Amino acid sequence: MKQQYINGQWVDSISKKTREIINPFNQEVIAVAAEGDIADAQMAIAAARKAFDLGPWPTTPATERGRIVGKIADFIERDKEELAELESLDTGKTVEESRGDMEDIAGVFRYYAEIADKDGGEIIDSPIPNSVSKVVKEPVGVCGQITPWNYPLLQASWKLAPALVTGNTLVIKPSEITPLTHVKVFELIEEAGVPAGVANLVLGAGNTVGAELSNHVDVDLISFTGGIQTGKKIMQAASVNVKKLALELGGKNPNVVFADADLETAIDQAMNAVFFHAGQICSAGTRLIVEESIHDEFVQQLVERVKNIKLGNGFDETTQMGPLISQEHLNKVTNYVEAGIKEGATVAVGAKRPNDPALQNGFFYLPTILTNCTTDMSVVQNEGFGPVITVEKFTTEDEAINLANDSIYGLSGGVWTKDIAKAERCVAKMRMGTVWINDFNLYFPHAPWGGFKQSGIGRELGKTGLEEYQETKHVFHNLKPEPINFF
Repeated sequence: MKQQYINGQWVDSISKKTREIINPFNQEVIAVAAEGDIADAQMAIAAARKAFDLGPWPTTPATERGRIVGKIADFIERDKEELAELESLDTGKTVEESRGDMEDIAGVFRYYAEIADKDGGEIIDSPIPNSVSKVVKEPVGVCGQITPWNYPLLQASWKLAPALVTGNTLVIKPSEITPLTHVKVFELIEEAGVPAGVANLVLGAGNTVGAELSNHVDVDLISFTGGIQTGKKIMQAASVNVKKLALELGGKNPNVVFADADLETAIDQAMNAVFFHAGQICSAGTRLIVEESIHDEFVQQLVERVKNIKLGNGFDETTQMGPLISQEHLNKVTNYVEAGIKEGATVAVGAKRPNDPALQNGFFYLPTILTNCTTDMSVVQNEGFGPVITVEKFTTEDEAINLANDSIYGLSGGVWTKDIAKAERCVAKMRMGTVWINDFNLYFPHAPWGGFKQSGIGRELGKTGLEEYQETKHVFHNLKPEPINFF
């Protein structure tokens, strides 16, 4: 059974409850995991609080913390095939995608290990004679971290690595349906020598474990990646002790294609922007916005390409797209597409379950393209989180920008054009945290990740992602104190 890791010990849930973990490809049970609840979360928070307030980790030299986090990166690289297989079993994504994820995850731990000791603070000029004024960075404290089911370990790495190298302690809760790689990476955290109580893993549901992390006064920061409605609840709960917040709440991301773009590449990347992991990607370019003069040709070629996407078992090396994560999510995507059709969208391809008998036990949905879409449709405004592209038209540059910005979200977007000036004009006006020019869905650890508007608060990755886990302190030292004699 997959256990929790609390205060340096592998433990069952206090209630002894468990949860079956299933493979989305065939609904077979692949593991049984402990099912923690509020009491387990409280025990982990107490361990993290004690480790921060009384333990050595916050004052351990940053170089040493970086060395330990670097060992975690080494172990991930060593065990990447096992981790990739667990991730594909848990999520249904292709094992090729999961292997790429593991390389990225090791890279995130490596990046933060390498920059751990690169910011020792700064001396600032003091206007007061005989004094020294400096600014130092210190850990926030106890961090609650809640990760999603779509990229379980990748999203965890964005939180674990910066929190650890900056001297924080933490309690992390994975999605209750995809905990397997979290359990494995905590074995590696233990092997790397992270002290007991510093990093704690609690398995369980969001409405119990996640809610307790958000509500508990001994938690100083909450980092959450997931849906916007849950994010709003976390914001409200965090107000109990004015926790620091880092929220990534998804997106409805525009992919704008001008007539002068390299069409072959833009069509290929329009598929890459959406159909990896069956479209279950917060940055998926699901809003395809195409200049009217090339719209029909672009859509026709795209549809022909999409028809050939091979669905199947993620462990079959010929599979290009796996299933959705669960029956519940399959129902959600199905209803999402049906709502769009009722609002006037036209089905160009897909919009149903596959007929292949070999896929009937899995949560599969065909890659889908909906045309004749407008911004007043729910299918354009709402995040569907599935293999679905909606297509809109534009005729002018200003119209393209207005369409792209017509959303409550602002996570990411793309612009395709050979006109450098046009690209830069668009980027300057697009209200998103990441905008790609002639590319889509590219990221790396050095660059910050996060959104504008209701896509969230704060940033992960890059130096900014490190600073989310730090407090800034000003220290003023009077070298020649004297009485003021005012009173």
